[in-house]
Amino acid sequence: MGNSYAGQLKTTRFEEVLHNSIEASLRSNSLVPRPIFSQLYLEAERHLSALEGSSRVDHEEEEEEGDVGLEPNCPPNTYQMLPPPEGCCTTDGFCQAGKDLRLASLSSEPIDVPAGFLLVGAKSPSLPDHLLVCAVDKRFLPDDSGHNALLGFSGNCVGCGKKGFCYFTEFSNHINLKLTTQPKKQKHLKYYLVRSAQGALSKGPLICWKGSEFRGRQTPAGFCSGSLFPPLDSSGPLAASSSEPTPGANPSVLTGAQQAGPASDHPSLTAATGPSIFNGKDSPKHQPKSKLLATPRPSALGILTNSGPPKKRHKGWSPESPSATDGSYSQGGGNRAKCESASMSYMPQVGLVGPASVTFPVVASGEPVSVPDNLLKICKAKPVIFKGHGNFPYLCGNLNDVVVSPLLYTCYQNSQSISRAYEQYGASTIQPISEETQLLLTVYYLVQLAADQVPMMEDLEQIFLRSWRESHLTEIRQYQQAAPQPFPPVPGVVAPVTSAQLPWLAGLAASSCNDSVHIIECTYSLAEGLSEMFRLLVEGKLAKTNYVVIICACRNAAIDSCIAVTGKYQARILSESLLTPAEYQKEVNYELVTGKVDSLGAFFSTLCPEGDIDILLDKFHQENQGHISSSLTASSVTKSASLDVGGAPTCTSYTLEPHHIRPFQLAVAQKLLSHVCSIADSSTQNLDLGSFEKVDFLICIPPSEVTYQQTLFHVWHSGVLLELGLEKEHMTKQRVEQYVLKLDAEAQTKFKSFLQNSFQNPHTLFVLIHDHAHWDLVSSTVHNLYSQSDPSVGLVDRLLNCREVKEASNIVTLHVTSFPYALQTQHTLISPYNEIHWPASYNNGADLYPENKKYFGLSEFIESTLSGHSLPLLRYDSSFEAMVTVLGKRFPRLHSAVIRTFVLVQHYAAAMMAVSGLSQMKNCTSVETLEITQNLINSPKQCPCGHGLMVLLRVPCSPLAAVAYERLAHVRARLALEQHFEIILSNPSSGITVGKHFVKQLKMWKKIEDAEWRPQTYLELEGLPCILIFSGMDPHGESLPRSLRYCDLRLINSSCLVRTALEQELGLAAYFVSNQIPLEKGVCGEALESDTEKLSSTDSEDEELATEGSTAEKRSPVKRERPCSHDSTSSPLSSKASSKSAGSALCGESSAQPGGPSQGEQARTPQPCSPSEEGRAPGDKQRLRASQGPAVVHRHSPGPAPQPDSSLRTSQRSVQVSVTPSSSQLSSSGSSSSSTVPAAGTLVLQASRCSMTKACQQPPVVFLPKLVYDMVTSTDSSGLPKAASLLPSHSVMWASSFRPLLSKTMTSTEQSLYYRQWTVPRPSHMDYGNRAEGRVDSFHPRRLLLSGPPQIGKTGAYLQFLSILSRMLIRLTEVDVYDEEEININLREESEWHYLQLSDPWPDLELFKTLPFDYIIHDPKYEDASLICSHHQAIKTEDRGPSRRPEDLYLRRQTARMRLSKYAAYNTYHHCEQCHQYMGFHPRYQLYESTLHAFAFSYSMLGEEIQLHFIIPKSKEHHFVFSQPGGQLESMRLPLVTDKSHEYIKSPTFTPTTGRHEHGLFNLYHAMDGASHLHVLVVKEYEMAIYKKYWPNHIMLVLPSIFNSAGVGAAHFLIKELSYHNLELERSRQEELGIKPQDIWPFIVISDDSCVMWNVVDIDCGGERSREFSWSERNVSLKYIMQHIEASPNITHYALIGMRKWSSKTASGEVREPFSRCHVHDFIVLNVDLTQNVQYNQNRFLCDDVDFNLRVQSAGLLLCRFNRFSVMKKQIAVGGHRSFHITSKVADNPMTIVPAQYICAPDSKHTFLAAPAQLLLEKFLQHHSHHFFPLSLKNHGHPVLLVDCYLNLGSQISVCYVSSRPHSLNISCSDFMFSGLLLYLCDSFVGASFLKKFHFLKDATLCVICQDRNSLRQTVVRLELEDEWQFRLRDEFQTANAKEDRPLFFLTGRHI
Repeated sequence: MGNSYAGQLKTTRFEEVLHNSIEASLRSNSLVPRPIFSQLYLEAERHLSALEGSSRVDHEEEEEEGDVGLEPNCPPNTYQMLPPPEGCCTTDGFCQAGKDLRLASLSSEPIDVPAGFLLVGAKSPSLPDHLLVCAVDKRFLPDDSGHNALLGFSGNCVGCGKKGFCYFTEFSNHINLKLTTQPKKQKHLKYYLVRSAQGALSKGPLICWKGSEFRGRQTPAGFCSGSLFPPLDSSGPLAASSSEPTPGANPSVLTGAQQAGPASDHPSLTAATGPSIFNGKDSPKHQPKSKLLATPRPSALGILTNSGPPKKRHKGWSPESPSATDGSYSQGGGNRAKCESASMSYMPQVGLVGPASVTFPVVASGEPVSVPDNLLKICKAKPVIFKGHGNFPYLCGNLNDVVVSPLLYTCYQNSQSISRAYEQYGASTIQPISEETQLLLTVYYLVQLAADQVPMMEDLEQIFLRSWRESHLTEIRQYQQAAPQPFPPVPGVVAPVTSAQLPWLAGLAASSCNDSVHIIECTYSLAEGLSEMFRLLVEGKLAKTNYVVIICACRNAAIDSCIAVTGKYQARILSESLLTPAEYQKEVNYELVTGKVDSLGAFFSTLCPEGDIDILLDKFHQENQGHISSSLTASSVTKSASLDVGGAPTCTSYTLEPHHIRPFQLAVAQKLLSHVCSIADSSTQNLDLGSFEKVDFLICIPPSEVTYQQTLFHVWHSGVLLELGLEKEHMTKQRVEQYVLKLDAEAQTKFKSFLQNSFQNPHTLFVLIHDHAHWDLVSSTVHNLYSQSDPSVGLVDRLLNCREVKEASNIVTLHVTSFPYALQTQHTLISPYNEIHWPASYNNGADLYPENKKYFGLSEFIESTLSGHSLPLLRYDSSFEAMVTVLGKRFPRLHSAVIRTFVLVQHYAAAMMAVSGLSQMKNCTSVETLEITQNLINSPKQCPCGHGLMVLLRVPCSPLAAVAYERLAHVRARLALEQHFEIILSNPSSGITVGKHFVKQLKMWKKIEDAEWRPQTYLELEGLPCILIFSGMDPHGESLPRSLRYCDLRLINSSCLVRTALEQELGLAAYFVSNQIPLEKGVCGEALESDTEKLSSTDSEDEELATEGSTAEKRSPVKRERPCSHDSTSSPLSSKASSKSAGSALCGESSAQPGGPSQGEQARTPQPCSPSEEGRAPGDKQRLRASQGPAVVHRHSPGPAPQPDSSLRTSQRSVQVSVTPSSSQLSSSGSSSSSTVPAAGTLVLQASRCSMTKACQQPPVVFLPKLVYDMVTSTDSSGLPKAASLLPSHSVMWASSFRPLLSKTMTSTEQSLYYRQWTVPRPSHMDYGNRAEGRVDSFHPRRLLLSGPPQIGKTGAYLQFLSILSRMLIRLTEVDVYDEEEININLREESEWHYLQLSDPWPDLELFKTLPFDYIIHDPKYEDASLICSHHQAIKTEDRGPSRRPEDLYLRRQTARMRLSKYAAYNTYHHCEQCHQYMGFHPRYQLYESTLHAFAFSYSMLGEEIQLHFIIPKSKEHHFVFSQPGGQLESMRLPLVTDKSHEYIKSPTFTPTTGRHEHGLFNLYHAMDGASHLHVLVVKEYEMAIYKKYWPNHIMLVLPSIFNSAGVGAAHFLIKELSYHNLELERSRQEELGIKPQDIWPFIVISDDSCVMWNVVDIDCGGERSREFSWSERNVSLKYIMQHIEASPNITHYALIGMRKWSSKTASGEVREPFSRCHVHDFIVLNVDLTQNVQYNQNRFLCDDVDFNLRVQSAGLLLCRFNRFSVMKKQIAVGGHRSFHITSKVADNPMTIVPAQYICAPDSKHTFLAAPAQLLLEKFLQHHSHHFFPLSLKNHGHPVLLVDCYLNLGSQISVCYVSSRPHSLNISCSDFMFSGLLLYLCDSFVGASFLKKFHFLKDATLCVICQDRNSLRQTVVRLELEDEWQFRLRDEFQTANAKEDRPLFFLTGRHI
C-alpha cells in the first residue's frame, strides 16, 4: 500500500532535530523522543498543513502541554501552594467545603448557573480521569476564534455555591487542584460542558485558548486523498518551537492498545471521559480506564494513498503492486496477538503468536458447528478461520483439521480505537469506521491479492486507517472551521454501508475475481455459514477459492463475520506461521520420528526416469569402482612426485590475512571510548574513570561452539590480554578461555567468579561485553514460572541484569549486535545517548575511512537484483518452488519445512549424479542446484593446490539437517566423490568434524605442524571444497570464510518473518570484497551510477566529517565473476533478473530495509553518478559503453531502459562458451552493472585460476525462498522496502497499529528512536518490567549498545576499544612531570665540610650555621636566568651554554610520564569515593554553603589598609576564630610549637593560583593521607566565582581588586604579611589563655599549584667510616614529609625550609649531603616570625623566589634544603605565568609584539602595550639587557652589580647581589671589577657612600629605574651619580605603557 509522498527531509539539520528531540524527551516525564518525525517529515505534509491548517488535540495526561509549547525548553517554575485553612476538606474532586465537583457525580444534578456564566470542566493533575465542574463568567473565556478573553477571572463554586472568586489562584485552592505550577486558567480550564437531549451533563468541545495548544485552530486542518494524519504526539517543546508549521501537534491520539484476543482481556484505550459513540451503539462495557493510557503515544505520520475503497485493478491496488502483494501473514496483527490461553502468556512469543489448532470458547449462538472428518485429506490444507465481528460459534468434531485465529478480530478492534482520539472535536461528531465498512474493505483487499500472495494484517490496518480518515475528512475540516458551540451541529454524514447492503456489496466486489473470494450470507448465525463452507469444501466446490467470507447481518443491525482461508498455499503458510519456533521443531520431529516422511521418499523414487535413485547409484558405483580408484591413485602419485621435485605446488591466490585493525574499527572503538568518557564526565557520578587502574573484561556469547572458538581466536590474536596486562607473554588457551563465557548450563559458575572478581577489585574497570545481544531476551520470570524448562531460558537476564551487575560501579555493560531492534523499545535500559552505530563509509560522496576492502551487505545484494541485465546475487529457484508447491498439495499433513528439505536434498543428489556422468539426472534437479554442484566439484581442479569453494546449506531444524547430511554423504560415497569435497554437519552445540584427508590438506595449506590440530571455526575451512550444512534455529554470529561461494537459504523458515530473523539469515552472506581490482581485468574508469532518488544519509555523528571533492578515483568498482558453469545456466537466471523491475533501490541506508543485515550506516557504495561520468562528453560515453559490450542500462534515465544489442550479446556468449566457462563481469551495489568482453588472452589466463581469486573479488550468491525473496526485494510506491514494515523482533510488539512507516532515508539513530517509540516488549521480554517508560532515570547509566552490520568487524572494534580504554586509564593515572637535571652543578664549590653522619634525619643547627650559602641557582626552570656570582666562583664561570629562544623555553622542557601514586595531589577531574566529602560534592547534599568574611590589616609600605576577603565553607569554620556577638572573622587558629599530635599538619598551606581552576592540583586529600590540614587557595578577585564553583569546599583568600593584574610576587607578599599579622593576633589571643608568644607555631607552607607528588630518598650506608652508600627513592605522602620537617629540632631557628625538585637523573652526589644551604623553590616552609622584616617584592612577576631567597640570606637568616626530599611538578599547559599575554592597546593592531618593543623613548609615538609596566621591564631585561650592559655580555668575570633586588638579565650576563641594609651579609666585592650597575627603585638605604665601595670597569654601564621621571632625576642627584657616570638625554627610556598605566622610567649612563 504505497505512500504517495516519498518525502524529503526538511532543511533543519538532522543533528539538531535529533538532539533536541532526545533532550526534550529526557526532560519530560513521558515517553522516549516523539516529535522528531513531525519535524523531519515531508515537504508534502508542509504543503498540506498550509492548505488545511493544523490542529492540536488535547491530551488529557499532559497538564503542562500548553506552557511547554509556549516556552520551549523551560523547566516549569516550582510553585509553592498556600496551605489550606484549618479543618477544611482537601480531598481531590471536592471543594474545601467538602462538596463533590466531579462531572461523573454531577452529570444528572440540576446546577444553578447565573446569567452570563458557563459551565466548564477543569482538569486536576491528581484526578486525570475526572473533570471538575466550575461556573465561570464567559467574559473571561475566549470567543469562538480564541480571542477577546478578558484578563483575570471570575467564577463560582458549583458545589458549595460560594460566589465571587476573583483570582484563579484562589479558586484553584478552593476546588483543591493541588498544583505544583503557577495556576493558570488557560492550562486548567479545558472543556465547555454541555447537556445532552436527556439532560445529562457531559464533556463538550475544547476551550480554544489563543496561543495555547490550539494555535493553529483558525486554519482548517484536515486531510485530502492520500493525506497525512496529524502527528499524534508532537508533545513537548519541539513541536511548538519548530520553525515549520507542524500539521497539528496532537499529544493524545490514543490508538488501540495491542489487543490480542477479545477486548475483554485487554482494555482498549479511550481518550474520552464522556460516553464514546461506537457506530450508534454505546461503547462496550469492557473498556474501563487503565494505566495503559500512557502506553501508545504516536507521534509521526501514517502516510497513505488512495481515497475510497479499492476497486478491482484500482490504481495502486494492482496485483503487481508490491506492497499489496507479497509477504506472509506473519505481520503486524499477527505478531501482536497474544495467546489467548493464560498459560502461554509468559512464554517467549514468537512469530504470529496465535494459538495453533485451538478452538475458542467464545459466546456462541446456536448449536456448535461440526468440523467434518477427513477435511484435511479432501482439502489438501488446513483451513485457517479468522474470527471477525460479533460472536463466533463453537466448533466440535475434527478440530485438528482447522486453525482458528483471533488476529483479524484484534485488527478490527485496533482500527476502531484510532478514531477515539478525535472525539475531542465534539461529543459525537466523528464515528469510528463501521464494522460494515471494515468487512467490505477486507473483501476488497482479498479480491486483489494474487494467487501466490498471502494477506498481511499490516496492509489491512493501513487500509482501514486511510479509509476512515478519508471518509471523515470533510467532518474534521468542517468542525475545525466552525465555531465550537455548546451544541455542535451534526455534519452531513456520507451515506454509510448498512448491514442489509453489505452482503450484496461484498458479493459484487467478489464477482470479478474468478471465484478466488467466495461470499456466504447467513440468516441467523455464523454457524450455518461455517457449516455451509465445510459442506462446499468436502464437495470440492471451493477448489479455486482462496478465501471464504461468511457474513451474518441479521442480529439487531449488527453483524457477525469470519473469514476462512481455504487456498492451499495461503492456508499452509498462515497455519504454519502461527506456530512458535518450539512448536515448529516439535512438529518436524514428530513427523520424522513417526515415519510420516517415508511416503515422501517413496514418491521421489517414482519420479526418477530409470527407477529408484538408490538402485541407479549402486549400479554406477559397481561400474566405476575400479576405474575411479586407479585414476585417483594415479593423480595422487603424480601430485606427490611433483611435490618432491619442485616443492609444494603453490597457489598465489591463497594468502593468510594478517590480523590488523581497519580504519572503521578504530573509528568505532574511539566512538565507544568517547561515550564511556561522556558517562564519566556527566555530573551523575555514575562512572569514576579516575579511580580505575586497569581494565578487565568478559565476553558473553551464545552457546555455539564455533562462535566460542572464533571469539577465543580473536581475543588471542588481538593481543588485548597482553596490552591490558591481564596475561604474560606465553599464555595458554586455557587462560584465554577465562575471558569468554559461553551462555550455557555451566555459565553461572564462571559468571559468579567474574562478579566476585569485580567486587574484590574496586579499582579495576570491568567491561561486560554481551555479544550477539539480540539472542536470548527472555525474562528470568519465565524461567521462574517454568523452572522445569530448559535451564538456559532467561539466562542472559539472570546473569547480565542481576542486581550485582546493575549496582556495581566498576562494571560497564556493552551490548553488541547486528540487530538491536529488540533492545530499542519503550522500556529499554539503554539510553539513546549510549547507542553507537557503525558509521557509513561514504558521506556526501566523500570516502570517510578509505579501506582496501568494501563491505557487501544486504542493501548491496538487493541492489544487485535491480541492475538490469547482470546476474543478480540474490536469487530464488522457481523450479524448486514449483515442486514444493505440488508436493505440498499432495502431502498436506507434512510440514512444508520437511517437504522443502527433502526436495532440496533430492535436487543436490541428482545434481551430483549429473556432474558425475549420469546426465539423465539433469532433469531431476534445478538449474540453480546444478550450477552450485558443478562449481563445487570442479573448482579444486582449477587450482594447483586443490583449493575449492564452500557451499553453505542452511537447514534450521537440526533433525532435518541430520537427515540431509546422511543422504548427501551416502550419495557422495556411492559416486566416489569423498576425496573431492567434504560435507560438514554443523550444530551449534558441537564443534566441526572434518575428514582426515581434508584436515591434512588444510594443514598443508596453512603450514601447520601440530599433529593434533583440527579446524574449530568455519574461518579455518578457507579454501576447502565443502558443503557446510548449517543447522540451529538461529545463527549465533559464526563467521564464514572467504571461499564461501553459494549461500543456499532455500530452507529458511519463510513463514516466520520478523526483521531480526530475516536479517540474521541474510547476514550469513555478508562479505568483504577487494577494492583493488586490476583495471585491465575490469572496466576502465566506468563510473558507478546510483539511484539519484536515494538520499545519502549517515548518522549525525559523521556529518561533520564529510569533505568535498570528487571521489571517483576512490570508488573502485566491485568486480564480480560470473559463476563458473559448464552448462549454459545463465539464460534462465538472466531472464529472471531482467524481468525484475529496475525501479528504485532499497532505502539509502539498509537501516530502513528490515530485510537488510546492516541496519544503520553501512559500508556503502558511492552515491549518485560520479563526476568523471557526468563530465564526459556524450560521444565519449557512447564509445566507452560500446567498448564494454552490452549497453549500460541507466537506472535513472528517462523512458524505458534500452535493451542490450542482440549481436553484442550473442558474440559475448560465444566467447564465453568457447574459451572458458567463466566470464568476468563487473557489478556493484547500487550501480548499473556492465558486462565486459576482455581480450581473449585474458580469458585464457583466467581459465585455470583458483576459486579463491574470485572469492576475494565477488560476494557469494544467495538463494532464497520465493516468499522471502519477494519480501526482501519489493518496495512500495514510495520506494520504501516492503520488509521495513515487519515487526522488528519476536519478543516485542507494536505499541499501536496507528504508527508511521519507517522512512526510506532513516539513519540508524532515527530508526532507534522510531523503535523506542513504537514498540513495547512482550511480557516474556527481559525489559518488560522496566516500566519507567523512557524517563531518563529508567536508563541504566553504565550500559551501551554497539550495533553494526553482520560480519563487518564489530569484535575487532570492541577489542580495540578495550585496548584504547586501558591506555586511557593508564594515561589518566599518569602525569607528565618535569624531569630535568639540576643546572650549574659544576659551579658548585667542593666544600671541605661534611656531615659526620649521612643518615641524619634533621640538620644540626650549630653545624648548619657554619655552612656557606650557595648563591648559584640550580633549579632547571631558571636555566635562562642570570648567574649569581659569589667571590669564589668568579674565575670558574667563563663559559655557559648558549641560551634558548624564549618561545622554546616551555616547549623544550623535559618531562617524564609518571604513574600517580596513592599519595598524589589531584585536580578537579578526580573524584573517588574517599574524597567526595573533602571536595564538597556529595550526591545527597547540596553544595557546601560558605560565607564571605572581610579581613583588614594595615601595612605601612603600601601606605593604606589592606582589605582581604576570606571565603570559608561551613565545614572549615573550625579553623577560624569569630567574634561572639557579630560573628566577625578575628583570626586563623594556629597550633603550638610543642604540639606533638600526628593527626594533623601544623602549618597552614597557601597556594597562589591563577587560570587553573580545573587543572590546579588543589585536592590534597590523598597527598595528606587523609590527615587534617588547613589549605587556603589564594585567588584573584575576578576569578573568585569560577574557583568557588570548582572547589566549593576549599577556603579561598581573595586578593584585593588592585592586584587583578599583578604577578605572583603580590600573592606571596600578601600571604606572608597576612600570616604575620595573624600570628600576632593569635599570640595576643592565646596569651590571655596563658600561652607564651614564642610557643605559637610560626610556619606556613607556600606551595605551587602544580606540585603533584613527593618522594624521599632512603640511604643505606656501607660502613661506619666509609662515605660509600646506596640509596633508593620512594613515593611518600606530603603528610609524612611535613610531619618530618615539623618535628625538626630547633626548627624555629630556620627561616626557610625547602626540598629538591625531583629528577630521574639525580646523581648520588646530590643526595650525599642530607641538607644544603641554598635557594629553595616551588614548595617552601616559611617562618613568618623570623622573616618579619624581609618582604617579597609585590611588583614581581618572574624570579620573585630567587629575589626573596637572596634577601633572606642577606638578612643573616638560615635557608635549609632537605636534599633527601623531592617534589614532582606536573606540567600544566594552561594558566600560571603563561596567562599573561602582552598585546597592543590598539584593538585592531594584528602585529605580534616582540620583547624589543617593550620599552620606548619617553614622549615617542610608540605603540602602547596592554601589560603591567613591571612585567614589560622584567621581560625586556630577560631578553635584551645586553643593550644596557654591552660590556657584561659573556663576561662572567665582571658581573653586573644588583643592589637590593635580583633581576634576571638573561643567561649571557652574570650578576652580583648586594643588600644595602645595615648589618646585612654580603659577599666580599673587593675583588670584583663590575661591568655594570643596576639600581631598581632604590630606597633611602642606598646612599652615595654605599655605592662608592664598588669598582667598575671603564665604560661600564649604569641603569637607574624609577617610578617616574621626577624621581629619576632626584635619585641621580641624591646618589651623586654624575660624579662617576656620564648621562645623555637620549639615554632615557620608559616601558611601553600609556600614562594611565604608570610606566617605569630608566636612565642609562656610562662610567667615566
